[in-house]
Amino acid sequence: MLAPLGAIASHCVPVILCSTVANITVTIPDDVYRAARVRAAEQGRSVSALVAEYLRSLSEREAQFARLESQQRRVQEGIDRFSARDRLEREELHGRAVR
Repeated sequence: MLAPLGAIASHCVPVILCSTVANITVTIPDDVYRAARVRAAEQGRSVSALVAEYLRSLSEREAQFARLESQQRRVQEGIDRFSARDRLEREELHGRAVR
């Protein structure tokens, strides 16, 4: 059984979502467009959705690259005192030192 309309309204919270979408024009060869339409249809999506996903992945990859680059710099700063003369001999490394 459904609740009276007044009972439902007292428990509702209005939500406003705002988002902007930019339209772009891209010139691509006909065969690329046809292939994109086929791929989109196979996935039940639009070509616009495929393009948006691809562009989003580019920015995500750039962000990931920047994070990895920063991590690499931190690691390299931690090993700046490395010297080849400080390395272990092969026997010491493998616990087979000759006595």
